[in-house]
Amino acid sequence: MSTPTVADIVRQAKAGMDVAMEHTRKEFASIRTGKATTALLDIVKVEAYGNTMPLNQVATVAAPEARLLVVTPWDKNLVQVVEKAIRDSDLGLNPASQGGIIRVPIPALTEERRRELVKVMHKLAEEGRVGVRHFRHEALAELKKLDHVAEDDKKHAEKDVQKVTDDHIRHLDELVKAKEAEIMEV
Repeated sequence: MSTPTVADIVRQAKAGMDVAMEHTRKEFASIRTGKATTALLDIVKVEAYGNTMPLNQVATVAAPEARLLVVTPWDKNLVQVVEKAIRDSDLGLNPASQGGIIRVPIPALTEERRRELVKVMHKLAEEGRVGVRHFRHEALAELKKLDHVAEDDKKHAEKDVQKVTDDHIRHLDELVKAKEAEIMEV
């Protein structure tokens, strides 16, 4: 196995930070803002066919109106199971089935609930920052282990890793600001 180059280490750190950012972005998408979005139900897991699987693997989710989601299970036998999974999720939704479809009205958010969601969002953002810093820490440790590289090159690479880290943290902070404004918007 060959030793990684300085460029490899910086590239791997950036790729890891990108993954942490994407994970945080998906977590943010699942936070309810009072508007119907299909990503809201991405975290719902359904017991089907002897397995626990994501809702989007057993049903189609659509947002035909600003305050309504429509879930259509592909197997009509799963309607009650899917309805229960949505109800039991921590999203505070109350689905109702009608025929082969499930209507999920999105209630308006109270001021208190908005503040709770902002706290949850800040916690998720901090987890994202920790993920980004973790990849920075790993990259810096890898750089220190390199023997065949000049100290100046190591210092330059450390600065590159720090710049990538700062860019990711700044982007995360922008996401937080945008999502907070979206949640607090009445």
